[in-house]
Amino acid sequence: MKFPGDWPEPIVRVQSLSDSGISTIPNKYVKPPTDRPSLNTSFKNIGVNIPTIDLEGLFTADGNINNAQKTSIYEQISEASRHWGFFQVVNHGVPPELMDEARQVWREFFHQPMEVKQIYANTPKTYEGYGSRLGVEKDAILDWSDYYYLHYLPSSLKDHHKWPALPLSLREVVEEYSEQVVNFCGRLMKILSANLGLREDVLQNAFGGEDIGACLRVNFYPKCPQPDLTLGLSPHSDPGGLTILLPDQDVAGLQVRRNRDWITVKPASHAFIVNIGDQIQVLSNGIYKSVEHRVMVNSAEERVSLAFFYNPKSDLMIEPAKEVVTPENPPLYPPMTFDDYRLYIRTKGPQGKSQLRQSNKSPT
Repeated sequence: MKFPGDWPEPIVRVQSLSDSGISTIPNKYVKPPTDRPSLNTSFKNIGVNIPTIDLEGLFTADGNINNAQKTSIYEQISEASRHWGFFQVVNHGVPPELMDEARQVWREFFHQPMEVKQIYANTPKTYEGYGSRLGVEKDAILDWSDYYYLHYLPSSLKDHHKWPALPLSLREVVEEYSEQVVNFCGRLMKILSANLGLREDVLQNAFGGEDIGACLRVNFYPKCPQPDLTLGLSPHSDPGGLTILLPDQDVAGLQVRRNRDWITVKPASHAFIVNIGDQIQVLSNGIYKSVEHRVMVNSAEERVSLAFFYNPKSDLMIEPAKEVVTPENPPLYPPMTFDDYRLYIRTKGPQGKSQLRQSNKSPT
């Protein structure tokens, strides 16, 4: 599919709407009654949170696995990946001060003058840069958020000139942060593979070995005068491999679907929120679950979060790993490249798990 050169309608920055002092949000952000957070949020799960897993002592100084800590932590990750699709990790090896700095430089970017940010305005062709909508359907109901999207891997796509020049430390911080998160993802992929009863390198090799894709989406959720009518990000599962989310430390907003209910995630201090993406669900033949999630907004405080996507090489065919397919458990998903797969969400925008159901249809 060839994407249009520009968006179907003029782009309005949500931050500008918020800063203008409006008391009612424009109709294009008002969700249908059944999708509004005030009407479909369960209150019986107050106090419930996604699993939190302490990785302290699991990795040695050279990045290898410490067998003395292995069994319990592996079991916790396996359970969370199979039944929740989400978990938090603490003591993961990424320096807390680097996490804080990464959040801060992006908060400073979003508070730059609009003419500075507009230099990096994005288009549907790559999504790279400063954006305010997903999907290219005209008259779509939009989310209450702005974002910045950039490539880290492969190196052929990484272009520092497309990363903000201000604040001055941003490019250096993002480079160091991304390198650290990629290393963490590589370790986690070994654990996920081993927990399926596979060699540690099977999932990573299915992603392309060292030739993988990695990108960062920084989400900015401005204050909203009517948070009960809209969402910062509509329900969706992530189309890629793994997502490593650095949440706003002070303001909760992420919600994870748990059966028919929505669980509000309460971030632990300096934790990463890890979620399984659709490509891992496909490779595991449905053993691991990618789960719908969404983002709430509020009227009192803005939020900033960093979603790092660790993805397969875009032109590789992804299908259930042959080691998990048996006559009793036939493949649930047809082979498809990640490029083809993500066309759906880039066209439609976030729409639940409809892209995974679409890929599960038998070829005609």
